[in-house]
Amino acid sequence: MTVVEDFGRAPVSACPACAAAPSAERIAALRAERDARIMLSLPLAHCAACISTVEGALSAVPGVRSARVNLTLKRVSVEAAPEVTPAQLIAVLVAEGQEAHELDPGLLSSTETDRQGRDLLMRLGVAFFSMMNVMLLSVAVWSGAEDATRDLFHWISAAIALPTVIFVGQPFFKSAWASLRVGRLGMDVPISLALILASSISVYETWMSGHHAYFDAAVMLAFFLLLGRYLDHRTRAIARSAAEELAALEVPRAIVIEDGVEVERAISLIAAGDTVLVRPGARMPVDGVVIKGASEVDRSLLTGESLPVRAQEGTQVSAGEVNLTGPLTLRVTAAGKDSSLHRMADLVAVAEGAKTRYTSLADRAAGLYSPLVHILSFGAFGYWMWATGGDVRYAINISAAVLIITCPCALGLAVPAVITSASGKLFRKGLLIKHGTALERLAEVDTVVFDKTGTLTMGVPEPVALADHPVEVLSVAAALAAGSSHPLARALADGALALGVPPAEVADIHEVPGHGIEGLWQGARVRLGRADWCGATALAQTATYLALEGQTHAFAFTDRPRQGAAEAVAALKAAGMRVELLSGDTEAPVRDLAERLGIADWRAGVLPAEKAARVAELSAQGRKVLMVGDGLNDTAALAAAHVSISPATALDAARVASDIVLLGQDMAPIADAMRIGRQSARRMVENFVISGGYNVIAVPLALVGLATPLAAALAMSLSSITVSLNAMRLK
Repeated sequence: MTVVEDFGRAPVSACPACAAAPSAERIAALRAERDARIMLSLPLAHCAACISTVEGALSAVPGVRSARVNLTLKRVSVEAAPEVTPAQLIAVLVAEGQEAHELDPGLLSSTETDRQGRDLLMRLGVAFFSMMNVMLLSVAVWSGAEDATRDLFHWISAAIALPTVIFVGQPFFKSAWASLRVGRLGMDVPISLALILASSISVYETWMSGHHAYFDAAVMLAFFLLLGRYLDHRTRAIARSAAEELAALEVPRAIVIEDGVEVERAISLIAAGDTVLVRPGARMPVDGVVIKGASEVDRSLLTGESLPVRAQEGTQVSAGEVNLTGPLTLRVTAAGKDSSLHRMADLVAVAEGAKTRYTSLADRAAGLYSPLVHILSFGAFGYWMWATGGDVRYAINISAAVLIITCPCALGLAVPAVITSASGKLFRKGLLIKHGTALERLAEVDTVVFDKTGTLTMGVPEPVALADHPVEVLSVAAALAAGSSHPLARALADGALALGVPPAEVADIHEVPGHGIEGLWQGARVRLGRADWCGATALAQTATYLALEGQTHAFAFTDRPRQGAAEAVAALKAAGMRVELLSGDTEAPVRDLAERLGIADWRAGVLPAEKAARVAELSAQGRKVLMVGDGLNDTAALAAAHVSISPATALDAARVASDIVLLGQDMAPIADAMRIGRQSARRMVENFVISGGYNVIAVPLALVGLATPLAAALAMSLSSITVSLNAMRLK
C-alpha cells in the first residue's frame, strides 16, 4: 500500500477507510509536534494540597492537555496547545495563591533522571540474589561434600559468581581503570584486585579439584562494597547544577517593538539598543533603562529588598526583576549571556567548582590506605614464594587473603553509614541533607552568615496595630488596597479582613503606576500609596499612607521574624559561632531585625556579588562559613560558602546551590544541625579507628597464613557490620 504524507495532514492512502480515519498514532504524533511544553517553578508548593490545587487550576485552562507537579523539585510540567502562554498559566496560579516563575525546559531536560542510583540499586539486587544462592551451595561443601560432588557444587557456584562479579563490579572496575590511567591508586584499585583475585583463585582451585573455592567470598565482597557505594550515592546531591537552574530562570522570550509593532522574539535574537515592552506582572527579560512608563519593580529575587521600588524614565532595571503595576518600555543595555542574571550564574558556577574540590574524610583516608594495602599484599606474595621454595599456589592464596582482609569495605562504609544515620535524624528535625560531605563540612563551621528577607523573616509584610485605626478609615483603606497587587496593599486588605472590617463602597478605583491607588468615596477623592503622593510625612519605618477628607493616616508594617530565629541565633552564639547578617534590604528594617535577634554584625544594601565577596573574604581569613539564604541574590554566596542551608520555600536555584534544605518554617533546627554535624564527624573518626583496629588484628593472621580468603571475607563482613552499628548510635 503506497502512502504519501504531507506535514500536518492525514496520510493519503490507497485504502479509503484509512484516508477517512487517520490512525490514532498519527494524530497523537501531530498533536505532540504542535503542543508546547511549559515548565514553571513553584517556590511555595509544599504539600499534597498544593499538587491538587495547581494541577486542578491548570487543567481547567482551555488548551492545556496535562499538568503534572513534581513536589520534590517544586515545579510543574504542562503540555498545552501553542496558543497557551506561560503568562496565562502564571496568572491562573497567582489567583490560586501560588507563586510561579517560567523555566526553560530545554535547559533542564538532561537533569530529570537518576540513572546512576537506579543502576547501583539494580546491581546491588543482583549481587544479593547471587550471594544467597552461592552461600547455599557453599553450605553443602562445608557439610562434607567431597570429590565429584564438591567439584560439581564449585562449578555451579562459578557459573553464578563469575558473571555476577563481572556485572556488579563494573562501577569499581571502571573507577579503578580511570585511576590507574592517570597514575593514581584510588580506593577502587584494591577493591577491583580483591574481586579479580578471589574469583581467579577460586576458578584455579576448582579446576585443580581443590578443597576450597572462594566464590562466596567474591560475591559477598561485591555485595557489601555495592551497599556502601549505594549508601554514599543516596546521601549525595543528585540535584542539578545551580548555574543551570539560574539559566533556566531567565525569561526565554521578550516583546520587541519594531517600527511601532510588537513582535515576540527569543532572547538570543535581542541585542543592546533594541526596544522591549514589559507588561505588568512579567519579569524583566533583559537589563535595560526605562524610556517610557512608570511602575513599581519587585527586586526581592535579585537584591533581597523586601519592598518594591519605583521605576520611571531613566531607571535602570535588571533581568529577573518583576514589573508590578504598569507597562514599561526599555532600551536594552544587555541581554542573554551578558545580562546580570547570567553573570550571577557564572559566579555560581565558579563557586560550585571550588566546593567540589573539597575532599571527604574517606577519600583522604583512602589516599593513605590504598598504597599500604598493595605493599602488604605483594610483600606477602614475595615472602611466601621465597619461604616455600616457589609454591605459587600457596603464595597467591595468602596474597589474596591479605588483599581481601585489608579491602577497604569498612572504610567505604565508614562515612556513608554515618551520613545515612545522621540524615534520618536531621530529617525528623526538619532538615534534608543534599550533599555527601555536608555533615563533615558542617562540623568545621565557625562563622554563620544569614540573609534577611525570606530567611530570618517570613518575607511578607504584616500591618502593625491595625486595630488602632478608626473602622471608617480602615474600611476605606481596605477598599482601595483590594484593587492593587502591591505587597503592602495585599497585606493591608488581608489584615482588615482578619479584623472583620468590610471594605467601604469606593467607586472609580484605579492604580497610578509608581504612586498608589485612588478612587471616589462619598464623592471625595481618596488615595492610598506613597507619602509624597498622599501629602503625608514619611515615617522612619515601612508604611503606606491614606489621604482621606483632608487628613492622612499612616499604616505601618513589619516583616515578622521566622519562628525559632531568635533561638537559633542565641544557640549559635552560645556555641562560640560568629554570626553576621547580610541583606540587600534598606538600612532601617535590617537594623531593626538585627537588634531584635541580637546580631551585632550586620550590613544593609548588599548586592549579590558583594555577598559572595564577603563569604570569600571570611574564607580567606581561615574561617569556615555556613551561609543561610533563600533568594537568587544569595545563590552565589550559598555556592561559595563552606556549607550552606536554604529554606524549602526558596527558589529552585537557591535550593540547588545549598547543601542542606530547611523543610519547615522553624529556624531552631539549624543549631541542632551544627551539633549533629559535630557528632557525625566524631562517629566517622571512630569508624576509621574501628576499621584500622580490625586490620591491626586481622592482617598479621593473614600474613602468616592463618586466614583463608573465605575467612578474610567473613572477617571483612564482620568489620562492616560493626561500623554500621556504630553509625546507628547517632539515632
